Amino acid sequence: MADGERKRTLEVARRASPGGELSGRTVLIVDDDPAHVRHVREGLTPQGYVFKEANDGTQALSAIRQARPDLILMDVEMPGLGGVEVCRIIKANSGEDGFGFIPVILMTARQAAGKVEGLELGADDYLVKPFDMLELSARVKSMLRLKVLQDALVEKNRELDKANKELARRREELLALSRTDALTGLFNRRYFEERLHEEFARSRRYGSPMSLVMLDIDHFKRINDTFGHPFGDQVLKVVAQTARTRLREVDLLARYGGEELIAILPETGPVDALKVCERVREAIASLGLEPPGADGKAEPVRLTASLGVATVPSADLASAEALLMAADTSLYVAKGAGRNRVHQHAA
Repeated sequence: MADGERKRTLEVARRASPGGELSGRTVLIVDDDPAHVRHVREGLTPQGYVFKEANDGTQALSAIRQARPDLILMDVEMPGLGGVEVCRIIKANSGEDGFGFIPVILMTARQAAGKVEGLELGADDYLVKPFDMLELSARVKSMLRLKVLQDALVEKNRELDKANKELARRREELLALSRTDALTGLFNRRYFEERLHEEFARSRRYGSPMSLVMLDIDHFKRINDTFGHPFGDQVLKVVAQTARTRLREVDLLARYGGEELIAILPETGPVDALKVCERVREAIASLGLEPPGADGKAEPVRLTASLGVATVPSADLASAEALLMAADTSLYVAKGAGRNRVHQHAA
């Protein structure tokens, strides 16, 4: 290109686009011909781009790792690692964990040689030397706009993914709240009833044992009337936590209502269920909570609980409702027999 024509081209480029939203974008020029690199830089300088240079494919990959350019202008034929090979590597590592999306414009002195191969490998555009600087400028702008849009899309997708994860977290929190008793932190009655039918059906399908335990804190009304409801709430929380720590992770413990707790013990027959109930009862009986007395002194309050347990399979317990009624009846037998004891439904 003659000097006069080159100056005119540069002047037209300056007037056509004095920077704008693409100013400051990084362009990596990869070419083993210093004169051509200088020519490209001079032609694109009016746009306000930031330039990086590399003389061969190996330097180009190093520059990409360090600078993360927004666009690569790369010669096809270079010593060692050529432009087509570098393009292949770039496009093979275009994920978020790699280079990300970087548009590549390949440049060659040969007419159509390698053009199809370059485009098939993911090159975004192809220019044949010598090229008109206005055409190069237009294609660079087009690729940079594509890069801006792609970056915005990636960021939006990242924000959307973050929002979806936050939504999922909040949904889990709401689900947990809908299943949880606010005072004791145990599961609530509604969730227990859902799980009871599921576990009963599973037990019946596979013929595996399942036990149901109902627990009632003895003389709880007297505790509330004597020491007040705040202390009664404390009793409920401590008893719930004590019972929970005596059960397995697979066991489900819920607040059934008032001072009653209920537990599903999967894969647990009558002998083991009785052992579990006695372990829970003894742990509660060993508790000694001290409410504040009227004179500021504290006196230990002895806590006890009565438990009723029923187990399936059982000839007379053909439904989840029948199992629940059997455990409830056993509980009241335990209370009627003097409290602080376990009564087991007889199959």
